[in-house]
Amino acid sequence: MISNYDVEINSFDFNSNLFQEFQTSHFAKDLWPLVYILSDGKTKEAYVGETTDAYSRMNSHLKNNTKSKLTAVHLITSEKFNKSATLDVESNLIKYISGDGQYKLLNGNIGLANHNYYQKKEVYWGIFRSIWDKLRAEGVTKHSLEYINNSDLFKYSPYKTLTPEQQQGLLKIINSLLNDNFKNVVIEGGAGTGKTILAVFLFKLLNTDNTDFNFKEFGDDEAEFLEKITSLKYKYPHPKMALVVPMSSFRNTIKKVFKNIKGLTANMVIGPAEVIKEDYDIVLVDESHRLRRRINLGAYYGAFDRVCEKLGLDKNNCSELDWVQKQSKKCVLFYDQNQAIKPSDAKKESFEKLKSDPYTTIDFLQSQFRVKGGNNYVKFVEDLLDCHPGLKEAPYNSKDYEVVLFNSVENLVEEIKKRNNEHGLARLVAGYSWEWVSNKKKELYDIKIGETELRWNTTNIDWVNSEGSVNEVGCIHTTQGYDLNYTGVIFGHEITYNKEKDEIVIIKENYFDKNGKQSIEDPGELKAFILNIYKTVLLRGIRGTYIYVCDANLREYFKKFIPQFEAEEEKLELLPHEEVIPFVNSVPLYDLRAAAGDFSEEQNVKDLDWVELPTRFRPSKDLFACYVNGESMNKIIPNGSICLFRKDPGGTRNGKIVLVEHTNIQDPDFGSGYTVKEYHSKKIVENGDWSHSSITLKPLSFNNKYEDIEIEEDDLYSFRVIGVFEEVLQ
Repeated sequence: MISNYDVEINSFDFNSNLFQEFQTSHFAKDLWPLVYILSDGKTKEAYVGETTDAYSRMNSHLKNNTKSKLTAVHLITSEKFNKSATLDVESNLIKYISGDGQYKLLNGNIGLANHNYYQKKEVYWGIFRSIWDKLRAEGVTKHSLEYINNSDLFKYSPYKTLTPEQQQGLLKIINSLLNDNFKNVVIEGGAGTGKTILAVFLFKLLNTDNTDFNFKEFGDDEAEFLEKITSLKYKYPHPKMALVVPMSSFRNTIKKVFKNIKGLTANMVIGPAEVIKEDYDIVLVDESHRLRRRINLGAYYGAFDRVCEKLGLDKNNCSELDWVQKQSKKCVLFYDQNQAIKPSDAKKESFEKLKSDPYTTIDFLQSQFRVKGGNNYVKFVEDLLDCHPGLKEAPYNSKDYEVVLFNSVENLVEEIKKRNNEHGLARLVAGYSWEWVSNKKKELYDIKIGETELRWNTTNIDWVNSEGSVNEVGCIHTTQGYDLNYTGVIFGHEITYNKEKDEIVIIKENYFDKNGKQSIEDPGELKAFILNIYKTVLLRGIRGTYIYVCDANLREYFKKFIPQFEAEEEKLELLPHEEVIPFVNSVPLYDLRAAAGDFSEEQNVKDLDWVELPTRFRPSKDLFACYVNGESMNKIIPNGSICLFRKDPGGTRNGKIVLVEHTNIQDPDFGSGYTVKEYHSKKIVENGDWSHSSITLKPLSFNNKYEDIEIEEDDLYSFRVIGVFEEVLQ
């Protein structure tokens, strides 16, 4: 016996001697509400139930051909239990034991409770946690609740309670399956609306022999559902079914889910080309917007053509959508046109044609279940990327959801790793604006932003859950379909913002998904695909989304609407002279004021202090700091900042921010002036021969009054680059 939170768990052998042992439990004798688990350690099968009459319920189970083979019963009892509480504990045990993966449940997936009652959160969730911990101590369960919450087994469990919206979708699907006149069902819904959960739920429902369902969760529709499901199971007693998942990474994840569900097997989850192997009664297609057509297929052309030939279809005028329809008597398509991301995806027009058929059933899922920000956050993302004129110029604010804009990619990476340590499943995801060079040379980095170097995902298969993925960057192809707790989204160099037109603009040459842009002639089509990619990855995070934007114009646009990250500042300390160990514990801070407009007034470098650097830097003789005043670099450097520079090593400086010194050669004793600007140089060719070099120092300011500084060889000023900008220290 185990007791805690006024809860007892008593274990007995599950046989006819059980009733004598029940004499020791007043909960069993006195018709008290209780919860029980039947299990067998060898077959790893279990059944969860609740009752107020333990004697009659156990007697019924012992007469059942399937449950009588189980060998142990665990009675979970408490003086605090009432009918609502036991229904809730039963429902939670079914969901979490399914997600735990140690036992396959014999339960059907209809009839789970999900209602509020007195002290449900305040008292009974604590009781459930205690029950779970004690079951772990006995070896009945294995993992913690926190671990299970992050698992795909739990997220895509068929034991999730359906919402009223999902129930109506299920009823429409069932009606279509019962009506011989209807061939197709299209269930539309955006990212996070529960399409995959409904698909797995339906699959489990049609592939279980268990018939002791109750339908109380369906309220007034209880009798209708009972009649419909009875008819459905009579019409399809052993249906030949498949769940088609177009993306290979997500397909492997769902295979693992099916492998751990009683009545389902991994080979029920297939790729589109595998439908050729069978004629199916029912085919369900998850993420059907990713079914392909014959364009930009790379190495897949040959396989595509062979399937078309075997099915007697014209390869140039069909898609995988045609395959699944041809090979099934009934086809259920879970669809979101806003998640089509490349030219090879089946055309929107194909689905529109299908939906216009009077014998196609259509339903819509609109409620957001993934992100805690709900439908308000979904609308915010859509309005932000569509530059909706009604979008209010104020930072997004929600007590339920965290959206943060970062000015430093280093801070973004650091915060994602912190969230991963706290909650798990925090990952970096980026737009495809860097080539995947590490695919061929593993020692190379793919993504370089300032001094930060990152690699793309090292695996395409279930990357989100793979070892080391928190140190890598995923893309749309490795995250579509998955849930994360936090997503760090990096907007790459392929996307910018035009302030005059108030619209997002795509730079095609900076987009490196060859199969994602080949054959596209209409810039609007490429823009739609890329915006769909970013909308999709921005809806991955359950708890929050962190954003870094490479392009300065787009970053300024986002700043109007997204709260900015405020790092815990490491205070810059000027060391007392007696504590200074030059270039060991500090670097010099020069009292020169590098002006922000043109060159500053001439000044001499006189006194200097020594400053202790943040811990991420190691002091060296190559580093120094100075003040930067003015507004001509305020996109990067606020007025009055102390900035860290690295002594100029020479070589390529184009596009880098530099500290430049100039001397008036007419009066060398007068001193030197300084400025900070972005450095650009080019060779001037005259009459076909190199003539001289021209250097342009560009301001980076929100104020357009600042002009470029042009340095020609015959200028009265001589100048030199002193240092290359590292970062703002304070």
